[in-house]
Amino acid sequence: MKLKVTVLNDGKVAILEPKGSLVGGDETDELRETVNDLLKKDNKKLIVDLGKVTYMNSTAIGVLVSAHTSYANRGGKVVLCNVNKSINNIFIVTKLSMIFQIESDRMEAVASFS
Repeated sequence: MKLKVTVLNDGKVAILEPKGSLVGGDETDELRETVNDLLKKDNKKLIVDLGKVTYMNSTAIGVLVSAHTSYANRGGKVVLCNVNKSINNIFIVTKLSMIFQIESDRMEAVASFS
């Protein structure tokens, strides 16, 4: 998998767009490494667009929780968007929907930073 990274607003907002299943393999490692690279560049606004993700397991959720914690500790924020119903149910059941800000689409996610 090649993780798509888009940077908006003069580098202030980064958008990650993973594809397929996030099940703890290379694709999840790539997501973790990309988040760490953005943190090293002092990025404080991250959107993870899950619109093309079909499945995620606990390892991938752990990567998102770690990203959320790292951003929050640096005064930043992670927003999720385009979350399909089955993945959203995972966030609801695990109560992570109370931790993550989840927006319906990318435009709302970008607007949430203003």
